[in-house]
Amino acid sequence: MYYDNMSGHNVEQISESVHWVGVRDWDRRLFDALIPMPQGTTYNSYLVRGEKTALIDTVNPGFEEELIAKISTLMDPAEIDVIVMNHAEPDHAGSLPIMLEKCPRAVVVATERGGRLASMYFNVPDDRLHIVKDGDTLDLGGRTLRFAEAPWLHWPETMFTFLEEERVLFPCDFLGAHTAKGIWSDQNEEIYSYAKRYFGQIMMPFRKQGQRGVEKARQLNPLIIAPSHGPIHRNPDKIMDLYDRWTDGETKNKVMIAYVSMWSSTSKLVHTLSEQLISDGVEVVVHELTGSDLGEIAKDLVDSRAIVLGSPAFLGGLHPLAAYAAMLVKALRPPAKYAAVVSSYAWGGGAIKQAGEILGATNMDIVGTVEISGPPGEAEHQAVIELAQELATKMRG
Repeated sequence: MYYDNMSGHNVEQISESVHWVGVRDWDRRLFDALIPMPQGTTYNSYLVRGEKTALIDTVNPGFEEELIAKISTLMDPAEIDVIVMNHAEPDHAGSLPIMLEKCPRAVVVATERGGRLASMYFNVPDDRLHIVKDGDTLDLGGRTLRFAEAPWLHWPETMFTFLEEERVLFPCDFLGAHTAKGIWSDQNEEIYSYAKRYFGQIMMPFRKQGQRGVEKARQLNPLIIAPSHGPIHRNPDKIMDLYDRWTDGETKNKVMIAYVSMWSSTSKLVHTLSEQLISDGVEVVVHELTGSDLGEIAKDLVDSRAIVLGSPAFLGGLHPLAAYAAMLVKALRPPAKYAAVVSSYAWGGGAIKQAGEILGATNMDIVGTVEISGPPGEAEHQAVIELAQELATKMRG
């Protein structure tokens, strides 16, 4: 590790020819105006030095000066020859305009789709673009970069970059995590929980592409996996083994319940249902939607076999928070096979109908619904118990 006492910046050597020159954003708490980040995140950028020098990805706009300062502890940024754009999203490529000014001889390496996005978003001129395809290599003089196209992980232009001589894989967003804690994954005891949150939020809708991504990564046989968010993996099999399970849609005998209750009737139904499921040997996680962390919901969706939505009727439909949760399930496309809905109303229903319209677009089997008017009595609790028993039986089957 290098530390510059004058600038207050450090860089980390992660292999013989590679230095981490990224930045930590401890203060960011939301990504994509949607995803909570309790531990912030990193925008990882890597300097690869042979006879020529390549910068692997840049950083989020606003952090360019820190990136340049870190590079400057090792070399003059003007001597960088190549900037690899693995992915065109601004948190990785948004500093390209400034870096191209600071690195006047550098060309941007990207896939064909990536080149079009680099031109559209960052005004990269054609004469400073170098387009690569799957399997192409770039000789840096003593060091070789190999490129592997990885579309829809999680944009269509994404690619991996692999440093052959030192077996360092740069997969951009793939295999990453939103946390600013630790440069190495073994320095953050919560890393795999955060990696699971990240997978649920970003990669779960692309499980088939993710399977191909893990296969490509394994074929390259990396010693180090250096993603563009979160810590670097020097035990790459552990994160790849987890991704094998997550991308395969492997589920547990687990139900995730997401609910909201206005005057406690729905919460009473949820309590009865969850207690019966636990009695039947099912793992249950419950998210009360007025105070839930969306990242935790996404994490639990990764391996839940069933989902239960609970909502009171609200102006002829789902409570808005329940509707939001249902739309989130539809968008993230979790591997859950079964669903159920419980609802209460006073003067008019409608929540069950709207839940069916949203969840019906998924591949889940809606095992059953319970809708009651007013507070639940013995008969209503019994109906929920029977629904829980049926759901537990389906899950075991």
